[in-house]
Amino acid sequence: MLKVLVASSKGGAGKSTIATNLAAHYAVGGKNTVLVDADRQGSSLHWSERRALQADPVLGIAGLRRDWARQVPADAECVVIDTPAGIRASEVAEWLEYADVLLVPILPSAIDLEATAPFLAEVADLARVRKGKAAVGLIANRLKPWTNASQAAVEEMQGLSFPLVAQLRDTQGYVLANALGKSIFDYHSEQVRSHQEDWSRLLRWLRKSA
Repeated sequence: MLKVLVASSKGGAGKSTIATNLAAHYAVGGKNTVLVDADRQGSSLHWSERRALQADPVLGIAGLRRDWARQVPADAECVVIDTPAGIRASEVAEWLEYADVLLVPILPSAIDLEATAPFLAEVADLARVRKGKAAVGLIANRLKPWTNASQAAVEEMQGLSFPLVAQLRDTQGYVLANALGKSIFDYHSEQVRSHQEDWSRLLRWLRKSA
C-alpha cells in the first residue's frame, strides 16, 4: 500500500490541492484510494464527497478522529493524508508513523522559503526520516516560470536539504476542477495535459521511494 503524507508549516501552500489531485490520479488509474483529511477546514473531505458519484471515487475519512486508521479498508491500495494547516515537525512525526513518504509544498516567495527552512531542518531530525524509513520530497507549487521570482525560488529550493521532486505551474484549472470534485487528471485537453506532465517527475519519484 502506498501511504503519502502531505504537510506544510506554512498555511496556504496548496497542500489540499496536491492531496486531492494525487488521490484522484491513483483513483483514475484504478487503485482503491483513500483520502484522510486532518485539516479542520475539511477541504479534502468535502472534495471527496463531491466526487462520490463518479466512476472513480475517492473514499474520504475524517482524520480528526483518533480512530481514523481503523476506517481505512483492508483492500486500500493508496492512502493520501492531508495534515492540519501550519503543522509543526513534532506533529509530523506522529503522522509519519502511518506514512512512508512526506511531501512538502512550498510557494515561490521569500516569506514561504524563510518559514519552511527551519521546519525542514526539524523534519530532517525526525527518527523515521533520519533512519531512512520515510522519504521526503519538496514540491515547488503555483509557479509562474516566466517570472524572475519563481525562477529564483526554484533555484533556492534546489539547494535545500531534501530533493525538489516537482515543479507545478499555477493554473485556475485546479480551482475549477476542485469545485466539481474532480482533478486535472480527469480531463484530456491539450492544455490540461501539459499541467499533468508537471506531475510526471513526482509520480516517478513516488514509485521509487514508497
